[in-house]
Amino acid sequence: MYKKTLTVLAAAFAFTLAGCGGESSSSASSSTASTASADTAAEPIVLRVGYENHPGEPFDLGCQKWQELLEQKSGGTMKIELYPSSQLGSKDDIMDQMVAGEPVCTLTDGAFYADRGVPDMGIVFGPFLFDSWEQAFKLNASPWYQEQAKKLEEVAHIHIVSTDWRYGARHTLTTKPVTKLEDFAGLKVRVPTNQIQVKGFEVLGATPTPMALGEVYTSIQQGTIDGVENPLAVLYNGKFQEVAKYLLLDGHVYNVTNLVVGVDFWNSLTPDQQKLLKETCDEAAVYQNQIQEQVEQELLKKFADEGVTITEPSDEFKAQLREAAAKFYQLPEFTEVWSPNLYQTVHDNMK
Repeated sequence: MYKKTLTVLAAAFAFTLAGCGGESSSSASSSTASTASADTAAEPIVLRVGYENHPGEPFDLGCQKWQELLEQKSGGTMKIELYPSSQLGSKDDIMDQMVAGEPVCTLTDGAFYADRGVPDMGIVFGPFLFDSWEQAFKLNASPWYQEQAKKLEEVAHIHIVSTDWRYGARHTLTTKPVTKLEDFAGLKVRVPTNQIQVKGFEVLGATPTPMALGEVYTSIQQGTIDGVENPLAVLYNGKFQEVAKYLLLDGHVYNVTNLVVGVDFWNSLTPDQQKLLKETCDEAAVYQNQIQEQVEQELLKKFADEGVTITEPSDEFKAQLREAAAKFYQLPEFTEVWSPNLYQTVHDNMK
């Protein structure tokens, strides 16, 4: 139960006791009401933000900015507590907590929304859906996305506070050069354990290999797999460049993340408080995105300095990748659960 609620109950209990004593009920009521009002005003609303990222990473710095902005602009009546490094549990753990009514928040994306009953939102993790961050952000602001966000509230009891947090474009690091579509043929690439990303690499001709990220370094070293995909920061921090020397900047997924809270917590706020929470979170996203872009440029230089060959796909190669990826959006595994003509609808909404 929220601290604010506990304060109100305590004040109500004090009022009842005062009414039974020797004071006149009017003076007791006046005195207790003043105390309750002062106590309530002194108790800030506290939102706990948990995430798997470590202190100092771009997302953590963005959350620190959000923490600072919210406390400042609310005059201290609203505060954020930060819990990096999975202190509140996994992403799914935190989402379960928020659905249960806890004042918690985390970052998430369409693949998780699909798992929680809104399958159409999973398409945003499809291969080569976006050509730029601008397209991804346009889709987030579109009528289609707003409709999906409402479904998320109704079905999963999750509210999206802010949409445009740039987590990183996902690229491919391999032990063999990949400069044309044919080079993907039979290439064993580690992917996360979800169907969308498995099928996303299958349509390119690769052999996707789901496994935990912690197993990747040894698996590449032993030749069990030929590569791994992820945003640059994850690839570099995993030290995979020590065992795989070819980086393809394919940007097969523009990984946009959202900040979410439970519907019960969101509805417990006043309209002004909701506005403050959203506006400060959106402002923090802009700050984080600038840091993310700067870090990516620094990482590219580090990769090159450590002997990694970096390939920017040619226009012809990009066209080959998009053509191959188009088959993904026709797979029965998805079309049977997606709304009719979803791929075209999404493209129309990102223009």
